[in-house]
Parts: sequence; structure tokens; C-alpha cells
Amino acid sequence: MNTPAEPPTVGDLRLLPWTTPDGKPCYLSTDSDRSMLSRLADEIEAAQLASGEQVLAGAREVLADPSAGERAVRFALTRAAECLEDALRVAASRGGRIRERAV
Repeated sequence: MNTPAEPPTVGDLRLLPWTTPDGKPCYLSTDSDRSMLSRLADEIEAAQLASGEQVLAGAREVLADPSAGERAVRFALTRAAECLEDALRVAASRGGRIRERAV
């Protein structure tokens, strides 16, 4: 934890599951995992992971269908890439918080 005289470092900040409008990462500095913004971030992460599971199931269906056209495959791959990006952000955020607690 930082003292009031010390500015937070990236290691002290939580990577949030969204970005700025221009695609830059957003971070949260808080003393509580139960703050309103922390809980909102937890809910969004859970929704992103659940969405990823649904997209993965749909992508597997498309890939298993030999008659699926290019358009269907491209759509499935685009959605899967978006969900992978979300899942990697969640993993980075949670990994950072695990390392912070271990210190």
C-alpha cells in the first residue's frame, strides 16, 4: 500500500476491463477490492468471460460445419479474437492483483 506522499505505481493499480475511447488502458487506484468501481469491473470481467464461452461454442459449431461459408468463418473468428483480447486483459488484471497480494 502507498503512503499519501507516494504516488501509485502501475503495480499498485488495477487494470480495468475497458479502455479509453482511443484504446489506451484504464487503471484503478483504490484501497478496497469492494469499492463500487472494483465491483463493476468484477461484473464486467465475469460478463466478458461468459461471452467468450458463448462465442467459443458458436465458433466451434461454425468450424465443425463443412458447408460454412467464408463470411460465417470470418465472423466467428472476428468475435473469437475480440473475446480473446478481453480474456487476456482479465488474465493480466487478475495476475497483477495476485502478484500484488504475494508481495
